[in-house]
Amino acid sequence: MVQVPATDDEIKEKYLERAIRELNQLTRTIQSCDHCPRGNLMPVLGSGHPQADIMLLKFAPVPSEVEEGVAFYGRAGSALMKSFKRLGIDPLTVYGTVFVKCPVGDTDLSAPECRARVLDEIAIVQPRIVVVMGEEALEELNSLGVPLGAQIAPMEGEIQRLTPACDVLYVPDIDASLDDERVKREFWAAFRALGTWYEDFPPY
Repeated sequence: MVQVPATDDEIKEKYLERAIRELNQLTRTIQSCDHCPRGNLMPVLGSGHPQADIMLLKFAPVPSEVEEGVAFYGRAGSALMKSFKRLGIDPLTVYGTVFVKCPVGDTDLSAPECRARVLDEIAIVQPRIVVVMGEEALEELNSLGVPLGAQIAPMEGEIQRLTPACDVLYVPDIDASLDDERVKREFWAAFRALGTWYEDFPPY
């Protein structure tokens, strides 16, 4: 019997199924992990498309994200949705996560092994660009040891190359920008570069 070659759509579907399966496995691993002293609280998980073009990356969750157990839930997520609309970016092409997944009182109590799980998320989602938010997140990304990864400079609003297949955009901390007009303007000025990147990127 002759094997009919798979179509592009069938191949994409297989990759998506695998990404969903691997993210579900990672979720179970994080939920059963006891590296961090989080008590009875659940970890804060990444959310969005399993094969997103754009990955949003913060250092630590805020209370609304801890309460829901979902990264970018609350004011930051709402502000970003408005920003995506202004920039003409489809929010369904986005995945968001945090380094400090466990709701600990002091982020220094989060285990390095826990923060390093972002490396697994990058490997599974395979984004075309990572938007790194804030100095702590940038330091953590640079210490992560991304395979074939370059060190990223703290240049706000500049598209840099992380790996041969993935770019990085460094922007200020979104949470700090919500109640400070100066930081908000700085965030928006830097984040706008994502719209230009998205326009120029081939849709495949």
